[in-house]
Amino acid sequence: MERLVSTGKAAAGKLTHARILLLADATGGEQRPDEQIVEALGTSPRTLARVRRRFVTEGIRAAIDRGPRPPRPDTIKIKGDLEQRLVQVACSDPPQGRCHRTLQLLADELIILGLVDSISTETVRQALKRTTSNPGSSRPGACPPMRPPSSSGGWRT
Repeated sequence: MERLVSTGKAAAGKLTHARILLLADATGGEQRPDEQIVEALGTSPRTLARVRRRFVTEGIRAAIDRGPRPPRPDTIKIKGDLEQRLVQVACSDPPQGRCHRTLQLLADELIILGLVDSISTETVRQALKRTTSNPGSSRPGACPPMRPPSSSGGWRT
């Protein structure tokens, strides 16, 4: 650990964990209180306790290496049939009195239809951005804007 800390050629978290263990080591003569270690390294008491616990229960390698991150929930919330229904609603005519559908209107419509219990406008935005209605189109989006026809005609060669 001393070699690891002295070279400084490792990830910052790994070096911090090694320094915690070195400063907490009581075999070197004097034992430092937790507050002094926390202050010296600029870390939190929770990190200090977590590194110590992992050292005792899992060993030195597990204590120095950062722990695995907890599994993330499914990042794509709108898939399959729900995504298809969202695109249908987005590409349909807007409600009376509106010139276009907003993300909030689309989210509210999905709730009214009973397809979801709750949904954020950001989730709706990400789903529409991910969707391409024309497979040959290079532009993403569920309903890409159509170009108005040219009134001047085209150039002919």
